[in-house]
Amino acid sequence: QVQLVESGGGLVQAGGSLRLSCVVSIWSFANKELGWYRQGAGNQRELVATISSDEQPNYGDFVKSRFTIARDNPKKTVTLQMNSLKPEDTGVYVCNLRSKTTGVSYWGQGTQVTVVS
Repeated sequence: QVQLVESGGGLVQAGGSLRLSCVVSIWSFANKELGWYRQGAGNQRELVATISSDEQPNYGDFVKSRFTIARDNPKKTVTLQMNSLKPEDTGVYVCNLRSKTTGVSYWGQGTQVTVVS
């Protein structure tokens, strides 16, 4: 059974930083795209960042070089370093794993990020 467990969320002042981590329990990390999505008040998920199996990152337009996604394949983790946080970055950040082979996605429970001005 695939499990994704996020950590690192919290309350931070505008301009501050947070580092989110997601540990994945899965047999094989190969051919898996990893990502972070943000869920706002309307429960709609928007892309924050993804990283491919060959470590190519892709970011949502609003990120604008403030965030960095990285993966550690031996440790089966994906991290999101978030700098210069803004109040509008507030939301539940959810980790995602998608199999390139089957297209199946798995989601974590999410971690709350709150940015106050």
